[in-house]
Amino acid sequence: MSAPDKKALLNWATQYPILWNAGNKQAWIDSYRTVCPGDKVTMLDPVGTPEKVGFRHSCEDSWDLFQPRVRFKIQEGTLFVCGNEVAWCLENHFDGPDGPQVQYSIETYRFGADGSLEIRTYYRVPTHGNEAIGDIFKEYLPENEAGL
Repeated sequence: MSAPDKKALLNWATQYPILWNAGNKQAWIDSYRTVCPGDKVTMLDPVGTPEKVGFRHSCEDSWDLFQPRVRFKIQEGTLFVCGNEVAWCLENHFDGPDGPQVQYSIETYRFGADGSLEIRTYYRVPTHGNEAIGDIFKEYLPENEAGL
């Protein structure tokens, strides 16, 4: 087995926000599986919080919690594929008490020749009291009540 090539990674990256925003979980998982066939997945979301392990915990659980309320857009010009790694700046769109809001995250994905995946994200974690999405983070990162 070898790491996914640039064409496969670009296809996956392009489909990532499209399938997420369409609410098509199975197609999103199937697309992920074209570049990450195994369960050897680790995720720091964001870096500095407890590591998540396994495809279900790292990817599918995040879908279940965030997808109903958050929409994604890869910022124009910020998608990079370098060897077996992908990076982007993601716009996270959601509704807040004063209307639409956007929070940015930097995300990196390293795909191994053994089918593994390491995900690292960087963003400001909202407090649990945040009116827009604090309830999500109370469940997702219960130990970070004050945010990061």
